[in-house]
Amino acid sequence: MQLIEVNKARYNRHVKIVFAACAIGLAIGSLSLSQLLIALFPDESGRHFHWNLLGVVVTAITVVWLLNKFRQHEFMREVTYVWELKQALNKIHRKMRALETAANEGNINALVAMQYSYAGSRLLWQLDDNTLTLDELAIKQAELDRLAEKFNVTLKANDYDESMLKPF
Repeated sequence: MQLIEVNKARYNRHVKIVFAACAIGLAIGSLSLSQLLIALFPDESGRHFHWNLLGVVVTAITVVWLLNKFRQHEFMREVTYVWELKQALNKIHRKMRALETAANEGNINALVAMQYSYAGSRLLWQLDDNTLTLDELAIKQAELDRLAEKFNVTLKANDYDESMLKPF
C-alpha cells in the first residue's frame, strides 16, 4: 500500500459523516427492528432481551455490509484509505520488536518496514491533529536514519510491501 497525501479537510468531513450515519443507522435500525419483532412476537413475561439483541445484531451486520459495499465509492475514498493504512500499520506494529532487532543487524526489509511505519504514522497523526506524539516519532525516525546511514541504505517508505513482514 502506497502512502499518498490525503486532503485533511475532506477526510475529517467525510469520516464525521460516515461515523454519524453509522451511529444513527444503528440506533434507528436496531430500535425499529426490535420494536417490530416485539410487536409480532410478544412475550407474556415482558422480557424482550432476545428481540432487542437480535435487532442490534442484524442492524450491525447490515451497517458493516453497507460500509463494505460502498467502500470503493468516491465519497469513501479517504475514509477507506485511512482505514486500510491503519490496518497495514497495525500489522507492522505487531512485529515491531522483531523488526527493531533485525534493523539493528542491518536487515533492509526491516528498515524499510520501519520507515513505512513511521511515515504512515506521521501521516495519520497529522490527519488526527495528534501532534503530541510527533516528537517521539521524530526521535525514532532519527534513530532509523542513523541505522540506514550506518548500513549505507536509502530508505523510501513506498518501497514497502506487506510480504516483507513474513520472515518476522
